[in-house]
Amino acid sequence: MRHFLSLKDYTKDEILELIKGAVNIKKEPRKLLVDKRLAMIFEKNSTRTRMAFELAITELGGKALFLSANDLQLSRGEPIKDTARVIGSMVDFVMLRVNKHETLLEFAKYSKAPVINALSDLYHPTQVLGDLLTIQEYKKEGKIAFVGDTNNMCNSWLIAASILGYELSVAYPENYKIAPEILDIVKENAKKSGAKIEFYNDKTKAIKGKDVVITDTWVSMGQESEKEKKLKDFKDFMIDKQAMSFANQGAILLHCLPAYRGYEVSEEIFEEHSEVIFNEAVNRLYVVKSLLCFLSSIKC
Repeated sequence: MRHFLSLKDYTKDEILELIKGAVNIKKEPRKLLVDKRLAMIFEKNSTRTRMAFELAITELGGKALFLSANDLQLSRGEPIKDTARVIGSMVDFVMLRVNKHETLLEFAKYSKAPVINALSDLYHPTQVLGDLLTIQEYKKEGKIAFVGDTNNMCNSWLIAASILGYELSVAYPENYKIAPEILDIVKENAKKSGAKIEFYNDKTKAIKGKDVVITDTWVSMGQESEKEKKLKDFKDFMIDKQAMSFANQGAILLHCLPAYRGYEVSEEIFEEHSEVIFNEAVNRLYVVKSLLCFLSSIKC
């Protein structure tokens, strides 16, 4: 049994297989998981994640069960391992969107069903799968910039790029750092894949010569108390027309949404790239379908 907690647990070939499966299931929808059951546990609210997972299992012929934190005895102090042993014995998959990555690790340790990370404070791997599918569709693979906070999206992209052998430049303020454990993984992966990973405190240096520019909200859910500080720290990191002018001609912009125009991205640039961004959002559906099939050892 395999879990899907981070891309670091998957090989280059497996990641490419997941993208290939998403391409296939997008072209030829099929009911490959008839009567399979997916439990969806949300500690954090969601639009795209819930839509993608619920539609994915439903269109594959299965059933979804939505559980908010308030629906579970976890909110009254039941140990995670007890909840995992019950839910993991009654369904075929468990998807969690959680505040702390440790919750996922504990749940996965005791669950009899595959556990999927739909977002934690450390990683957001299903979003990066959707990004990879979008990049492939727009034929922009290879040279990528990530501009923004050193958050779960940044970590997941560092892991993905280092495994796949991509050229990735990351830009963030001087007083922000990539976690040492993430850097260790990335360096080790890059030695094997030949990936070129660079870090800057200047967005234009990171964006120069790239085919894909990725950004994300500066104030993640649960960090509202840090908003004033974050806006000050990141004031020079907005993706606007001038910033995009440093990218290669025809470069695309990705954003996992929700987007806060006037902060991490300008209104003008967001709307200019809105078709790509909303295709990126919809592609979450297809990579989730592919992932569910993969975890069931079924080829899409």
